[in-house]
Amino acid sequence: MLFTQTTANAQSGLGIDPLTIIMLVVLAAMIFFMFRSNKKRKEQQAQLQDKMVPGAEVMTNFGLFGELRAVDEERNEALIEIAPGTIVRVHRQTLARVVEDDAVEETADAETPADDAGEQPGEPRDRA
Repeated sequence: MLFTQTTANAQSGLGIDPLTIIMLVVLAAMIFFMFRSNKKRKEQQAQLQDKMVPGAEVMTNFGLFGELRAVDEERNEALIEIAPGTIVRVHRQTLARVVEDDAVEETADAETPADDAGEQPGEPRDRA
């Protein structure tokens, strides 16, 4: 008799377990962040496409630098001049980024070795 009363009480309640609520909240948060990251990625892709104009200095996914000459939207191809008179045809999606002049100057500054205190350029360094 006691068993039938407890099952009847359990069935009359809502039956929502706190663990179920937590799982639903975590699922909703995951879906929210997934849509948010997709939106950011689409915005970044749109900004990149706006910068991809003929004459821009570009870099491909495989590290090839050159000047963008033309973009064919129908065939998904881009023409890049990597040296004077040398034009390479690549898939448009391989264009990774537009190289800006500021980034080139920063990397050039970072590659020059800093002089040690008291040493003059051109003098041999004493490693002792």
